[in-house]
Amino acid sequence: MIIDKRKIVIVGTGMVGMSYAYSLLNQSLCDELVLIDIDKKRAKGEAMDLNHGLAFANSNMTIFAGEYKDCADADIVVICAGVAQKPSETRLNLLKRNAEVFRSIIEPVTSSGFNGVFLVATNPVDIMTRITCTLSGFNPRRVLGSGTALDTARLRYLLGEKLDVDPRNVHAYVIGEHGDSEFVPWSQALLATTPILKFCGNEMYPISRESLQNIETEVRTAAYKIIDAKQATYYGIGMALARITKAILGNEHSVLTVSAMLRGEYGQRDVFAGVPCIINQNGIQQIFPLSLTDEELKKLKDSCDTLQENYEGIF
Repeated sequence: MIIDKRKIVIVGTGMVGMSYAYSLLNQSLCDELVLIDIDKKRAKGEAMDLNHGLAFANSNMTIFAGEYKDCADADIVVICAGVAQKPSETRLNLLKRNAEVFRSIIEPVTSSGFNGVFLVATNPVDIMTRITCTLSGFNPRRVLGSGTALDTARLRYLLGEKLDVDPRNVHAYVIGEHGDSEFVPWSQALLATTPILKFCGNEMYPISRESLQNIETEVRTAAYKIIDAKQATYYGIGMALARITKAILGNEHSVLTVSAMLRGEYGQRDVFAGVPCIINQNGIQQIFPLSLTDEELKKLKDSCDTLQENYEGIF
């Protein structure tokens, strides 16, 4: 009997990688989990620690520290490796330092015979995802980044808190760069089936256009505040990666805001940015189009221009 095992390889066992691994274990999202790190001793220790929790988990996962050759039959390779973001440092300032790290990762992964989906978490994630696509030569639909998935979750949480409703009933997105030029297309934000902008000025709801802008600013600056308080962010992104993984392995066709290559959508081409996409077992089935206003299209263009400018000159 042939059993099709769901196999994930994590490259990078820092706080992001291990928060993701912990989420995978607790949600029983795969059957085999491989940890790869330049610090092999740390990878072995992390595998031991996770294995010791298996008795308490609803899972029969096989977890071990491995090598790049173990990527050969993996469904997903998730890249969390890279240097950490410093306090007050923008994600784009990380670019040159992390580009060199990726050169040493992508080649051995592809040389193993890996033919699955690349999922990238390392910042600046949109550009690092594009670098992964370029170095791997993979179809862009099989290379995606965590994008603005976490930013979108932050937005829905804050809107739910403001409106006193379950965030799962808030349908709103953060799009563009996962960074300082990201924005919320408020024309597309809904509570259930009602546009959130319609609640502004309604005495029944404590919300105004000014408060919406404050929420957008809070979403955009959340990472800086967390880094200032505890030096890094990892729980939220770990769970965001787990959610994307679930959509891929479950062939869900779910709509998530991941970093994807735009190939004419929204008037943009050959740049990776966070946009709503339909996710299935092959990665990105398609980019889900939003009916943006002219002002929102201009904001997305500006964000994509920023990403393009920072990518140029790397290769």
